[in-house]
Amino acid sequence: MAVTRARPTLEAVAQRAGVSRATVSRVVNGSTTVAEPIQQAVRRAVRELGYVPNLAARSLVTQQTDSVALILPEASTRVFSDDQVFPGIILGVSRELEAAGKQLVLTLAESAASHERVERYAMGGHVDGVLFASLHGADPLPGALAQAGLPVVCSGRPLGQAPVPVPYVDVDHVAGVRGAVRHLLDSGRRRIATIAGPQDMVAGIDRLAGYRAELRDAGRRPVEAFGDFTRESGAVAMRQLLARDPDLDAIFVASDLMAHGALRTLREAGRRVPEDVAVIGFDDIELAGYTDPPLSTVRQPIQDLGRTMTRQLLRLAAGERIEPTVLLPTELVLRASA
Repeated sequence: MAVTRARPTLEAVAQRAGVSRATVSRVVNGSTTVAEPIQQAVRRAVRELGYVPNLAARSLVTQQTDSVALILPEASTRVFSDDQVFPGIILGVSRELEAAGKQLVLTLAESAASHERVERYAMGGHVDGVLFASLHGADPLPGALAQAGLPVVCSGRPLGQAPVPVPYVDVDHVAGVRGAVRHLLDSGRRRIATIAGPQDMVAGIDRLAGYRAELRDAGRRPVEAFGDFTRESGAVAMRQLLARDPDLDAIFVASDLMAHGALRTLREAGRRVPEDVAVIGFDDIELAGYTDPPLSTVRQPIQDLGRTMTRQLLRLAAGERIEPTVLLPTELVLRASA
């Protein structure tokens, strides 16, 4: 017959350390008011006994869970694909939370039913705050959670009218794309097309706006096709552009994955890159350095996006006032494709 070992209690730790139960409680909960030698004695007793704090009981007292949700309104096939933007954001969030002693709760919300489930979970007191990335359209969930009093920070400007302002962190898409298109113009390219991203996402909207603005200032006519940030959509859009405008000699593509698909289509069509068509992408994921030829691209600080939005959320959860908008810079990285 198996014997179940009793779980060490706070009282047992106090007895082993030779201090009161209240002192052990303060040390376990991170108080800095206890003298260092006593803290060391308590920690030693915790290790020796294998004591594990009852987080559920502690959360009832502190009203904190030490957990933060990262909500991605995307299908699992997109998040767990070769699109390195998602892992980069998750890694940045995870590292910042780890440094703060917090737990990451990763949640996908790809359907109306999952949206409702996530809303119930977040409002049920299971997390201390919520991060959003990859929002589509005028998603009401960030505003609803913020209105309910939960700290909320988004990656990317929320679209639509929220009931309360929701702070966000993003990169300067417009400036980054304008710099890329300006480089193509300065290089003597005359027919510059674009493969834009989905127009229900702020990244797709703002990158297209940057392309249009730079061409408008240069007195050039835009040539546009659209994809959904996947490799396959980039290949299809490139075929559409070649059929519509065979004389194009440059293209800005709104993501590196779509640019990879576009490169494949250009090669199949017998177009040399960059001799016949120059190509610039956006993101600077690892793949960009290994395409044929290596891809020029607009680098966005993907991990820093995750880290910065997490720092903002932790400040908000601590009762601090934070900036409503933080824009991170981009950088044009020139390789062999342009």
